[in-house]
Amino acid sequence: MHWPFCQAKCPYCDFNSHVSASVDHARWRAAYLREIARSAELVPHRVLNSIFFGGGTPSLMPPETVAAIIEAARAAWPMANDPEITLEANPTSVEAGRFAGYADAGITRVSLGVQALDDADLTRLGRLHSVAEAIQAYEIARKYFNRTSFDLIYARQDQTLPGWREELRRALDLAVDHLSLYQLTIETGTAFGARHAAGKLRGLPQEELAADMYQATQDICAAAGLGAYEVSNHARPGAESRHNLIYWRCGDYVGIGPGAHGRLTLDGVRHATEAWQMPGEWLARAEHGSGESLRAPLPAHEQATEFLLMGLRLSEGIDMARFARLSGAPLDAGAVAHLQDLGMVSVETGRLRATETGRAVLNAVICELLP
Repeated sequence: MHWPFCQAKCPYCDFNSHVSASVDHARWRAAYLREIARSAELVPHRVLNSIFFGGGTPSLMPPETVAAIIEAARAAWPMANDPEITLEANPTSVEAGRFAGYADAGITRVSLGVQALDDADLTRLGRLHSVAEAIQAYEIARKYFNRTSFDLIYARQDQTLPGWREELRRALDLAVDHLSLYQLTIETGTAFGARHAAGKLRGLPQEELAADMYQATQDICAAAGLGAYEVSNHARPGAESRHNLIYWRCGDYVGIGPGAHGRLTLDGVRHATEAWQMPGEWLARAEHGSGESLRAPLPAHEQATEFLLMGLRLSEGIDMARFARLSGAPLDAGAVAHLQDLGMVSVETGRLRATETGRAVLNAVICELLP
């Protein structure tokens, strides 16, 4: 469930997020419910294991809208006995004040966009909260939700390796069972992208320092019992994000909301779906039939590529036989052997995994494996 609105646009963000002076919440709620009903007609009787409210800033949604969406989803599909229902939130005091309402609505897990434990860096990143507010919001979240997670960004401007090590240890002192730790990337179409292109985004770490920060992240989190089950995600065993594992394992999911993507198996054929990106257009189209802008069968080679791209991000790797079924041919044995010799991948009981060394240069590993 994609909620596209934010209080402000962060300079590093290339997500489909928009700042709006006002939102007609009743109208948006009705449109989401229509899209759930339409999607249920496409894939009836499937078991619903998880719901993820992403954005944008979903914690700007009224709790009654969240409750209505969850209730509609429960009515549309048989729901698992213990569903994971996650909501992304910013740690401002206003949004933390809604946590009790979200818990009552049925949210079981909250993911907080903390991003930094340094006030100066939070300002640079365009965040509207302080470190103190973030910690307070996290403590409030822990009162209402058994499962909580938060995000941090590293390789920030002028950040040092000792500074990141200390910040990460502070984060681990707070964390319960899950952390998402992302390296800052400069994307085109963002404010940071424009500044970087103009030579005005100074102090970004060199590639070697960023690599050292990545390795420190792996080592410190593993020592604290939060191993990397995915390139940027760390959890205690059993606390992994079940919803995100569906993406990385190439399962089926419905995408609802502006710009949302989905993957659905219809009549035995896997399809890609996309929704209209601009909020106003999506809303109007959802009200008059469908917010979907594209539904197309995925060719076998695209399914195989996606399976490799997503699956090798996971520490569990991929089932090589499944890749062969999707692509119509096995992975190139010579490429696999070469990467094994370099210590980049391992093969055991039919599964191909990127090693810790390989995950640090995963794009290069995937390029070697894909023709």
